[in-house]
Amino acid sequence: MGTFHVIPKETKEQILNRVKNEGVSVPQAAKDAGISNTTIYTWLGRTAQGQQNNTEILRLKRELQGAYELIGKLTSELAGVKKKNGNWK
Repeated sequence: MGTFHVIPKETKEQILNRVKNEGVSVPQAAKDAGISNTTIYTWLGRTAQGQQNNTEILRLKRELQGAYELIGKLTSELAGVKKKNGNWK
């Protein structure tokens, strides 16, 4: 079992902010802070009771943005093909 360290409240809040609002992964935040993934997951479990998982929301927003970009690219390509081929149906 690891050594017990008291982590200052401000540090804990900064770590949780990075994970929840900045989209930093728990393993990366844990590595950066020199603490275990389990510690952060425990904190998240305590703070997420009754709340939506912000990490999941951020992931879905990034995925949606990627889909929008793909749709834009495909729409542009289709317009070019229609123009080149005389606006086929």
